[in-house]
Amino acid sequence: MLARALESAGIATVTVSMVREHSEKVKPPRTLFVPFPFGHAMGRAGEPGLQHRVLHAALNLLDAVSGPVIHDFPDDADRGDQPPAPAQASAITPAGRVPVDAVTELAQMQQYHEQWLTQSGGRTALGLSGLSAWQLREALRFLEAFARDEDTDMPGRPRDLPLPNFIRYCVDDIKALYVEAYLAMKPTAGGDEVARWLWAETAVGQILRRVRDRLDASDDPRWKAAAFGVAR
Repeated sequence: MLARALESAGIATVTVSMVREHSEKVKPPRTLFVPFPFGHAMGRAGEPGLQHRVLHAALNLLDAVSGPVIHDFPDDADRGDQPPAPAQASAITPAGRVPVDAVTELAQMQQYHEQWLTQSGGRTALGLSGLSAWQLREALRFLEAFARDEDTDMPGRPRDLPLPNFIRYCVDDIKALYVEAYLAMKPTAGGDEVARWLWAETAVGQILRRVRDRLDASDDPRWKAAAFGVAR
């Protein structure tokens, strides 16, 4: 919608899409579809050659006078240098022995997350929910109660923010904290390794599975949409 508004004002636009089906429905004027996992729209971090190729392919779409135009990246390039999408929860079986005390586990991850913040100069993907890293313990207790099918809410939720959206934001922040904490422990870990650890070996991963199941069991399409984002 924003791209079409800018185009109507005479400003040419190019978007980068990570879900081709969405682009086919929305039909932006010019879009480059990239087969990368979420968070890697320009390709794998630390590989400027690949990122420049993506940018070059996107900017080349400005040659199209009118659209909609959807171009796939790459069209004939070697796909071997592309970051694979991490495995999703539905494809990962929990380990035989998984911690059960999620709050204590989260507290441990928060210590490693402090290391991540030091190493990254304060850069973090955490913050979508508006809660600090240390407030996420309260959010986790709320999610535990929700997963138990309790009629619960969190006092800190903004009143104008629907419950399923707030749940999704809290989950995204907890996942961001865990991922960054793991990278502080193992800086060379890839996305697939981190995903398999999160969904197979952590107490939080099992809670998020149950949160997803409750959301998905609802007849409300907003809850079902949130379930997809919590754990696929």
